[in-house]
Amino acid sequence: MSGFQYGVSLYSYTDDFGTVLNLDDAFYHVAHTGASGIEILGETHVGHYPEPSSAWLDSWHALLATYGLEPTNFASWIDTHIQKNRDLTVDEAAAQLALDLNLAKRLGFRFVRPKFGVIDDELTPHPVWEGAVERVLDLAARLDIVICPEIHAPTPIRHPVVDAYVDFIQRTGTRHFGLLIDTGIFQDRPLPYWPGETPEMRESAMSFLNGIKVPVEHLRDVIDHVVFIQAKFHHIDEDLQDQHIPWETIVPMLKSLGYSGYLSSEYEGVRDPWVAIEQVRRQHALIRKLEREYDNRQQEPAHA
Repeated sequence: MSGFQYGVSLYSYTDDFGTVLNLDDAFYHVAHTGASGIEILGETHVGHYPEPSSAWLDSWHALLATYGLEPTNFASWIDTHIQKNRDLTVDEAAAQLALDLNLAKRLGFRFVRPKFGVIDDELTPHPVWEGAVERVLDLAARLDIVICPEIHAPTPIRHPVVDAYVDFIQRTGTRHFGLLIDTGIFQDRPLPYWPGETPEMRESAMSFLNGIKVPVEHLRDVIDHVVFIQAKFHHIDEDLQDQHIPWETIVPMLKSLGYSGYLSSEYEGVRDPWVAIEQVRRQHALIRKLEREYDNRQQEPAHA
């Protein structure tokens, strides 16, 4: 029976990274969760991005070997409104994406998540996304990298944004474009208020912080195109109970659908020093426990 692959995004250690953790420390903590994969944000975690030195590249590959980790997903930003008076053209957006694809390959990554600028509160990407991605599909094929935009709250699975991505896959017939699911879309309980946040703010522009409560059953609509999952979470208590994300329904659904790709921890809770390290470990313990329980149930003999 195929199992999940477990990874960690270094985004989980935001505020720790560069203060109490360096890159070597981050690798150590990822490996000690029992994870096999490491996910990074290009502009944040690559020294002298987008042109790391030979020494930095040597150090990166040495760390991968030392800790037995494989690069999974490289987060890329295509800032469509980087200039105040105009948006990026398709050619310019494609050039930025090509730059990150080539860098991701040098670092050993198999997936690149492009984040295009959005045009509304539902995170509809700027229209240049389609032309830009299509222009780099041949490059992605040569590099054997899958480009995977993120389905992230407040965008649900059943939405025109997702429909457009699926239509793109079907129109091009490509194997180098897929979907990345952020499990924050399944959040079904409100997050604590942020410092300075008011009820009025929460009920208007920030209502998604209460959770958009996408039914996990909607995964059936897109699972054939899902290539990577960011396991977003905010707080898991000492009893391994997640206070916001319903893993007890997500895990069985993914298992029943045959998903055997990465679940890459993306902690987005309290940013006090060292908290993220323990939270990521708790999440891995929780998901592994739920996966074992599912597998054990499947192996039980059927009652006559």
